[in-house]
Amino acid sequence: MKRTNLNFIIDTVAFIGFVLLTTTGVLMRYVLPPGSGSDSTIWGLDRHEWGGVHFWISVIFFSILALHLVLHWRWIANVVCGQHQKASGFRAGLGIVGLITVIALAISPLLSPVEIQSKELPSFSSHKSKNKIINGSMTLKDVEEATGVPASYVIESLGLLKSTSVNEKLGSFKKKQGIEVEDVRAIVIGYK
Repeated sequence: MKRTNLNFIIDTVAFIGFVLLTTTGVLMRYVLPPGSGSDSTIWGLDRHEWGGVHFWISVIFFSILALHLVLHWRWIANVVCGQHQKASGFRAGLGIVGLITVIALAISPLLSPVEIQSKELPSFSSHKSKNKIINGSMTLKDVEEATGVPASYVIESLGLLKSTSVNEKLGSFKKKQGIEVEDVRAIVIGYK
C-alpha cells in the first residue's frame, strides 16, 4: 500500500475517532449529566455505560494518533531539530522538555491520591460511630454496620421477604423490585 493512501486512511480514522470522542463527551456532559441515574438511557445505554464507550473510543483514538506520529516521525524530527545549525541542539532540547512536560501533565492525575468525601447521616443514639452516606453499592449488612439500624428492620420496612440476603447490594433491589436507595435512607433516618 502506498504511504499516501495509508496516511489518508489513518487520518480519516483519527478524524472519525475525534468526532465520536467529542460526541460521547457531550452526550455524557449535557444529555445524560451526572446524577441522571440508570433510568435515563440512549440506545439502551445509561451514563455509566456511555462512559465505557467513551473510554474505548479514546483508547482507539490514542492508538491511531500514536501510529500517525510514528509514520511522520522523520518530519517531526526535522521540525524539532531544524536544519543543522548551532542552535539546532537548543531547539531539540526545547522539544524534549516540551514533550516531557506534556507527558507529566497527562499522567499527574493518574498518580495523585483519590480523595473520598462523604456526607454524614444524622447521628443515631444507638450508634455512636461516624455514619457513612448510604449508596447503591452498599449491602444491607454495610448499612447496618454504618448506621446501627438492623438489616432485618430495613428488610421488614421495605416489605421484602425475610429470606432476603443481607449481602445483596442496594442497587440490585432497584432493578429487581423498584426500591430506591432514598427509601433505605428514609428508613434509616426514621429508625428509633
